[in-house]
Parts: sequence; C-alpha cells; structure tokens
Amino acid sequence: MLFVSDKAKDKVLKLLDEADVNKTGDYFLRVSVVGGGCSGLSYKLDFDNVSKPADQVFEDNGIKVVTDLKSFLYLVNTTLEFSDGLNGKGFYFSNPNASRTCACGESFAV
Repeated sequence: MLFVSDKAKDKVLKLLDEADVNKTGDYFLRVSVVGGGCSGLSYKLDFDNVSKPADQVFEDNGIKVVTDLKSFLYLVNTTLEFSDGLNGKGFYFSNPNASRTCACGESFAV
C-alpha cells in the first residue's frame, strides 16, 4: 500500500486544479523509483492518465496513486508527505524501507 498524508492530498488536488487537467477525473498520481541521486535511488512524481498492464493501483485519502511493480518493491508502506514550512521542502516520502537518505531527502538507498 502507498499512503497520502492530508497535506499532500491538499497539494495534489490544488495542482490538479491549477493544471486544469482533471475535469474528467481520470488523472492520477504516478510514483516511481529511478536510479540516481546521492544515495543511489530517487523518487519521481508525475500526473498521468494512462495505466499500464503491470501497474499497481492504490487509493488513499481520496487520491489515486499508481506505481510500476519494480518501484512498488521499494515503496511498500511509504507515505507521500508535503511540507510548506520555512524549509519549503515540498513533497517528500516517509519510506520505512530506506536504510539511508541524502540530506535533501530526494534520494535513498535500501
């Protein structure tokens, strides 16, 4: 399962509204893990409206989240968070599978 915090939900809905793409309600949040970053793996977030055959589909807190099977192995039980505090961090992931993360919080290792 992938989880979405209340703050992340609010920001995702705001971005969809600003982009004016979700009038039909078929756009979702695609989360993936790609190689790179200081710790070896990085998170990638996109809006998408095309599902692929091996996609893993979840819905939490009213947000549909889709990931490919390979990425899901790294993301199981991860929560998408959003911070708008003084540090202005933006979206970040609380990933219990990460053995270490970089200082910027955008990459991790398992």
